[in-house]
Amino acid sequence: MFMNGSKSSMVTFAIAVLALTACSKKESASTDTTAASSTVSADTSAMTTGAPAAGTWTDANIVALLDEVNAGDSTAGAVAATKGTAAAVRDFGKRMMRDHHQLRAQGEALAKKLNVTPSAPSDDPVTPAGQKEMETLNSTAKGKDFDRAYIDAEVDMHKAVLDLATKAASQTQTAELKNLIQKAAPVIQGHLDKAESIQKTLK
Repeated sequence: MFMNGSKSSMVTFAIAVLALTACSKKESASTDTTAASSTVSADTSAMTTGAPAAGTWTDANIVALLDEVNAGDSTAGAVAATKGTAAAVRDFGKRMMRDHHQLRAQGEALAKKLNVTPSAPSDDPVTPAGQKEMETLNSTAKGKDFDRAYIDAEVDMHKAVLDLATKAASQTQTAELKNLIQKAAPVIQGHLDKAESIQKTLK
């Protein structure tokens, strides 16, 4: 399932994200939609620049970041499931909620088995990015603008997480955690692929 190069590492870590945790005035002008999307993009890119150098995250740090990412994605999915206009957008939101719930159960069981207590790193870039995404979704009126803002945010967020993954995927030396990541890989890749597919239909 894994691809060659850094993209493989990014997908691998993003899967850990899903596997360990949650499952997180109308504007009609195109410039307003772009503004909403770029706001989320700017903040998710901060996840990349804010990621620490290799070797600085413990398993507890990684588990905490994974929990934050997935809790946020699940919450955003819940909003999209009710606020989305396009059926594909609502269905995608429901899929995020469902898949993350199933993966979270697996992740929580492993964390308990390994006796790992989540502890976010001091330079945690995930929380602010997730908060900004929710602010954007909550402030964008239901309709095409919301659909685009949500899907654009999901694509950007997944890419940011994948990029963050290249800096953290190799940091765990726990075999069971690595195995869980491999098993979850097809799920996260499927989420990104689907989001990008929907994105093309909303342009």
